[in-house]
Amino acid sequence: MRCSWQEGNRITLLENGDNYYPAVFKAIDRAQQKVILETFIWFEDEVGKQLHNVLLRAALRGIKIEVLLDGYGSPDLSDEFVNELTSAGVIFRYYDPGSRLFGMRTNLFRRMHRKIVVVDETVAFVGGINYSAEHMSDYGPEAKQDYAIRIEGPVVQDILLFELENLPGNNAVRRWWKRRHRPEENRKPGEAQALFVWRDNGEHRNDIERHYLKMLANAKREVIIANAYFFPGYRLLHAMRNAARRGVRVKLIVQGEPDMPIVKVGARLLYNYLVKGGVQIYEYRRRPLHGKVALMDDHWATVGSSNLDPLSLSLNLEANLIVHDRQFNQTLRDNLQGLIVNDCVRVDESMVPKRTWWNLGIGVVVFHFLRHFPAMVGWLPAHTPKLALVNPPVQPEMETQDRVEVEDGGKT
Repeated sequence: MRCSWQEGNRITLLENGDNYYPAVFKAIDRAQQKVILETFIWFEDEVGKQLHNVLLRAALRGIKIEVLLDGYGSPDLSDEFVNELTSAGVIFRYYDPGSRLFGMRTNLFRRMHRKIVVVDETVAFVGGINYSAEHMSDYGPEAKQDYAIRIEGPVVQDILLFELENLPGNNAVRRWWKRRHRPEENRKPGEAQALFVWRDNGEHRNDIERHYLKMLANAKREVIIANAYFFPGYRLLHAMRNAARRGVRVKLIVQGEPDMPIVKVGARLLYNYLVKGGVQIYEYRRRPLHGKVALMDDHWATVGSSNLDPLSLSLNLEANLIVHDRQFNQTLRDNLQGLIVNDCVRVDESMVPKRTWWNLGIGVVVFHFLRHFPAMVGWLPAHTPKLALVNPPVQPEMETQDRVEVEDGGKT
């Protein structure tokens, strides 16, 4: 499957769980036939229970619901929590569930990192927001800053088709060779246009990264990238610096208060190369940044689940929506500019590590280790991700019925 640019869409930017959850829950409550939901994290907290309730309501009124969770990101949902949904008819699957070793999760790589909701054939949501209270602004200092898109229109059909083709039993034929797809060109640029793109470990390994590279090559005036886990490869780093050197204002927003310290260590290894090349780097200091968004000039933008790091670019299953719309672009720009002005510290040369042979050597070693280690581990044949279906619990009255049938010789 390969999607094309679709025109005539209605596109809305949703910031944080404050805007995202009410929109998703309202759409599910209005579902007429089918809901498909994929997410990396679903916690059994206040937000997770709200999602549970809205899905249960929909299932009890006959809506067909399919849920796919990542086995690493959502390992702790209680049996009671899940069984109540499966008893109501919800099809509930885990991507690559793994047993624990000394209490530690072992399924570290090749995660199902997408965050997608499709309701009927009318509305879809794509972004980076999981289902947990930490995505609400009232969570406190650790509340995450993040984004998603609500979209209606023809592109919803593409997202739905993608979901249906990737359900068990409907997988597309895999070829022994790996085709490389060039970024889908928008040959008739206009407004309200959208393109659904994804990354998998088959024929679409580099699709999202290629769209970023094409965007940077085409930029004329401005690029803003806000990415939570920023540690891309050489090609994307070169493209950012090349754009800055030809006069494009390239602004990069990264975490200044990361939820994992290694994130700042990795990103700062790149500061010297980027700042010296003219890229403006801003550390977001208000709270952890979890967004994966970007914009170019006054028309191109993307929102999705893909970070610009080795996991997202080399191993994870990811999905982004690319938008060609001036109003949406301006809305996202205003939001990101607000972060830069109010909550960011610009990285200047005084914050960049001095260029010494020691720092250069350490940087090269650490860069290559961090860049390639996840991919090398992911090659291990012992780690082949699978889908696990959670079966509905056997109801007590059904057990009694089966027992009667056996005692009567199968006659009723």
